[in-house]
Amino acid sequence: MPKFSIIIPVYNVEEYIGRCLDSVFKQTMKDFEVIVVDDGCTDKSIEIAKEYDVEVITSKHVSVSEARNIGEKKATGEYLLFLDSDDYWDKDLLKEITKSLENKPDLVRFQVRTVTDQDEITDYKETTFKDKNGIEAFEIISKFHFVESVWCYAIRRAYYEKEKFSFAKNMIHEDFGLTPLIIIKAGKVNSINYIGYNYYRRQGSIMNKPDYEWTKKKVNDFYNHYLYLIKEIDKSKLDSKIFKSFIANSLILKICEVKGKDYKEYKKLLKENKVYDNLLTDTTNRKIKKVLFRISPKLTSKLLK
Repeated sequence: MPKFSIIIPVYNVEEYIGRCLDSVFKQTMKDFEVIVVDDGCTDKSIEIAKEYDVEVITSKHVSVSEARNIGEKKATGEYLLFLDSDDYWDKDLLKEITKSLENKPDLVRFQVRTVTDQDEITDYKETTFKDKNGIEAFEIISKFHFVESVWCYAIRRAYYEKEKFSFAKNMIHEDFGLTPLIIIKAGKVNSINYIGYNYYRRQGSIMNKPDYEWTKKKVNDFYNHYLYLIKEIDKSKLDSKIFKSFIANSLILKICEVKGKDYKEYKKLLKENKVYDNLLTDTTNRKIKKVLFRISPKLTSKLLK
């Protein structure tokens, strides 16, 4: 069994897939398998991928979420790593993760760097810890810049499969709909200080489409992920105050992306589903923030910025 299974969904990224795979095969730690899921590519991405020692699984275009599910089912490694095909790793990432596996954690968090088309580079140095349970880890990680992005975690496959985790099909923001549960349900979580993931924020990516219909779908999917997360965390019987506050805050901010009657409709839905009730009020600032959110999420979000 390899130590790591690296799952890479690929859809029309011929400009970037070589850099992505180079960063994997230049790792100083070599105990891994690479599973490339061809998500219905129509360019030369898969031709390029086949030049590397990878297993290619061909699929019709099913979206990133389902491509990840397909790849995970083929994985045989002890730990799962999800890598987006336009992003890339620093060469010692797997080595640094391996150093943190002695206590057999369900989850290892590593750190992120953003890179833009304009070569703007930002490192995010986050808190390190070891042997935290999922509830303790979530309280810390929820303050990180990147929280639900599944590509900044190594996940023990036995834990992932025992919990029957799966990304929601045909939905955007699939990480928000799953990663918070992966964190809080974990028995043991470590966070290392190594910044090894390069998140490439390109203009043409799936999350940066400019049209309003796409924005409405993103917000609608986000709302449905929230409802799913609430249902699942309530079934778990875990201490979920911080979890619920985090996802409620995320949803409130998300609805600010829609306009006019759409915005008013989501404000109504938030009230009906008692989303505001899930916000923490354990400090004066949080009490004020909750009141302001009830009045106007958009205005409050501007004030927070």
